Amino acid sequence: MLEYMVAGVKLGWLFNRKNRRVEIYRQGQAVEVLDSPTSLSGEDVLPGFVLDLSIVWD
Repeated sequence: MLEYMVAGVKLGWLFNRKNRRVEIYRQGQAVEVLDSPTSLSGEDVLPGFVLDLSIVWD
């Protein structure tokens, strides 16, 4: 994910399906780790976008 952040990506999600964990990467911030989230927001990068994670976890 570091390569994406260096390239200027503002928001990145890294999924671990086995553990149902998501790492959220944002420019200039510490990585946030969520356990078994049900959805993810596009935040200010994709306003109004919500990803339903039920399709990812199933």
